Amino acid sequence: MYYLGIDLGGTNIAAAVVDEGFNIIGKGKIKTNCPRPVEEICDSIYEAGMLAIDACGLTLGDIEEVGVGCPGSVDPKTGVICYSSNLGFINAPVGELLSARFGRKVFLENDANAAAFGEQLAGAGKGANHFVAITLGTGVGGGVIIDGVILSGCNSAGGELGHTVIVKDGEPCSCGRNGCWEAYASATGLIRQTKRAMEADRSSKMWGIAPDLEEVSGCTAFEGLRLGDKTAIAVVKSYCDYVACGLTNIINIFQPEVVCIGGGISNEGETLVGPIREYVKRERYSRNVDKQTEIKPAVLGNDAGIIGAAFLGNIYR
Repeated sequence: MYYLGIDLGGTNIAAAVVDEGFNIIGKGKIKTNCPRPVEEICDSIYEAGMLAIDACGLTLGDIEEVGVGCPGSVDPKTGVICYSSNLGFINAPVGELLSARFGRKVFLENDANAAAFGEQLAGAGKGANHFVAITLGTGVGGGVIIDGVILSGCNSAGGELGHTVIVKDGEPCSCGRNGCWEAYASATGLIRQTKRAMEADRSSKMWGIAPDLEEVSGCTAFEGLRLGDKTAIAVVKSYCDYVACGLTNIINIFQPEVVCIGGGISNEGETLVGPIREYVKRERYSRNVDKQTEIKPAVLGNDAGIIGAAFLGNIYR
């Protein structure tokens, strides 16, 4: 059997056909072109899905189920996107509209939750019944799975781990609060921290990596660290501490078997994850318990959300 998974983003709509072994066998992608009416976006989702189906020589009749990961608050039971600032949707009946287009029930879930489910099925969390996935990107995304069930709360808005505060009255966050984990642990936060450090140290080797502050990326400080630059080393240490502080909170709350860290910064591998493990080992409440949470990089990259979306029927059917 074959399944169609779709990642609906504010910039792109990515779709893929996935087989029973969680292997992607055909892809399709088109621009989202927001803002647009929900009906037009659904037309584009259908188009992206058909591109993926055509890419592997199948027909819509070969597809068992369709699932979509969406940004914002999503009600999986009704297929409604309750609110998405990225898409400009309020109470959009996306599930119903897509079901009419694909001719079968379409399952919806928040995109971070879908990515967590994908990593649990086929990635870093495979075999874990209690699992948390963190994505360090423009923001900090989170997905929590407890007893094999996605934790979404009473209003489908649960799992917003990036909007827990780690510094009271700290840096402003896009959500309106101050001191959120996202403001410190996201790639956006790292870039801000790197720029400040470079401005304070004009002799830093990071200026050779990014001669203009507009060229600073989430990799700049890590590249400076590899050159032995003291300022870059300090930035990376501080950043890893911020990530680890929030991660320790999450582990203390949920005690999952596995936490995986995804997003572009996770490509730094052990340079990122190693210091985080050491911090958590020192700070966790469960330090005297034999069974401990394993912390590892995510492995599926951008495919996690698509694979998770494709198999949402396993949860909501």
